[in-house]
Amino acid sequence: MRRYFPILTWSRSYSRDTLTSDLVAALIVTIMLIPQSLAYALLAGLPAQVGLYASILPLVIYGIFGTSRTLAVGPVAVASLMTAAAVGKLAAQGTPEYYGAAIALAFLSGLMLLGMGFLRLGFIANFLSHPVISGFITASGLIIAAGQVPHLLGIKAKGETLPELLHQIFAHLSGLNVFTLILGAGAVGFLFWSRKHLKSWLLARQVSPNMATILTRAAPVAAVVATTLVTYLFGLDGRGVAVVGTVPQGLPVPTLPPFDLDLWAQIAVPALLIAIVGYVETISVAQTLAAKRRQRIDPNQELIALGACNVGSAMSGGFPVTGGFSRSVVNFDAGAQTPAAGAFTAIGMALATVFLTPALFYLPKATLAATIILAVLTLVDLGAIRRTWAYSRTDGAAMIATILVTLAMGVESGILAGVALSLFLHLYRTSRPHVAIVGQVPGTEHFRNVDRHAVITAPDVLTVRVDESLYFPNARFLEDFVQDKIAANTAIRHLILMFPAVNEVDSSALESLEAINQMLKASNVTLHMSEVKGPVMDRLRRSHFMADLTGEVFLTQYDAMAHLAPDLTAKTLAACRRDTVRSAI
Repeated sequence: MRRYFPILTWSRSYSRDTLTSDLVAALIVTIMLIPQSLAYALLAGLPAQVGLYASILPLVIYGIFGTSRTLAVGPVAVASLMTAAAVGKLAAQGTPEYYGAAIALAFLSGLMLLGMGFLRLGFIANFLSHPVISGFITASGLIIAAGQVPHLLGIKAKGETLPELLHQIFAHLSGLNVFTLILGAGAVGFLFWSRKHLKSWLLARQVSPNMATILTRAAPVAAVVATTLVTYLFGLDGRGVAVVGTVPQGLPVPTLPPFDLDLWAQIAVPALLIAIVGYVETISVAQTLAAKRRQRIDPNQELIALGACNVGSAMSGGFPVTGGFSRSVVNFDAGAQTPAAGAFTAIGMALATVFLTPALFYLPKATLAATIILAVLTLVDLGAIRRTWAYSRTDGAAMIATILVTLAMGVESGILAGVALSLFLHLYRTSRPHVAIVGQVPGTEHFRNVDRHAVITAPDVLTVRVDESLYFPNARFLEDFVQDKIAANTAIRHLILMFPAVNEVDSSALESLEAINQMLKASNVTLHMSEVKGPVMDRLRRSHFMADLTGEVFLTQYDAMAHLAPDLTAKTLAACRRDTVRSAI
């Protein structure tokens, strides 16, 4: 039961001090989450209150099923953008069909995550390389930020790609609303200043560190309050400033997604992409924060927890949710000790839904756009392109390609391209395994690459060290490599395959080994093996390969050379030792 319900583990040691820490963290996160939830709902093309709905039940559910003590689940920018991209193709914003499709998207995504969790498919995150994920998030952040510019300018401009958005923005600049621009620019400037300088400004005025932290986190709320009051007092809604309008008051009612098979078929791929991207983001944040406190995260249980959160979000009228980086870091820094902090945050969000929604009528959408821009620009890391390219050209190229595809063709195409690139790069790298000709290091029993070290080799013995597992993409590479080396040196009478790093030999690789054995036999060259790992040896013994092997299998490479070239091997081992003795004398 504790495996599937981690709450049974951490709740047993819950204390008054833990309660105090969780309550303080919940207060800070609630203050931050209210404007973010409203903003991300609008980013997803949904009514503002839907963001509040998606920030209540999922937090409670994660407290029951999640293994991270500090992860904060809720609406996030990338998932909101992917929701808008997926649902926008099926229905018009503001219609019941659009809202129903968003709920179905969360429900189906949750079911997929639950299925992967029960099947223990947590390793699926490994199919997306970090450069690809980083590139996708950077490009998504740029698209999201560009998509909020029209709200700052008071114009109507939409598009799923960056070129479309930029074209629409420039085409409608003539309709710019000055009052909206002033409010939006003021909100952006204040939020940027508060993030960089507000805490130090407060500390310089003798404000306590804890209070300075809370006030800094509350800066978005201050922007909301100030711009709402300005809009109300000066009647700016009558001068073209777009406001949130009426937000229904009260808790969400239980909701069922529309059970339309055609709809589910249309959103199946987007739901899977949201599930995978959301899980990758969630597990990355959870493991990063857990490592700082030497805590453990169960990837498979996180699939179950995130799946249950999305099902809960759908059942309460919300849209897809995942673990948010910014709010989780805030939760961690604020001192949250257990997932109960998330449950307390949910209570705060529920109270806000009941009591604060009437005050949101005059909230300018430009303020919410400023909140989104500030949040997503922290996701944009263009410097990572240079760092990744300097370290690995292939990873850098994959990152750049993911960014360009996402910007030019949209988020779904971008993530699909990222998955394809990740798999392609993996297959490309492993299709050309690192192999080395090795020789004996004088005075030792060690064998190293002839191109990197001063080593001794026997003229009639060739040792090929294979540094990766052998399977179908790279099996033929080894076969061709051996054939080329044998053809180039007719003096070779023995070939040793040195397998210290080989953990797997699949059926295709076995056929290549058999082909190498037959080819060498026809060339009067004996095939030997050394340093073969136990599990690999067990599988090879179940085949005909071991019976047909023309040579022997040696425990170590030194044993192999001592058997095939005993005089040279002994002389090489002793030579350096004699020099050492003479130097000592």
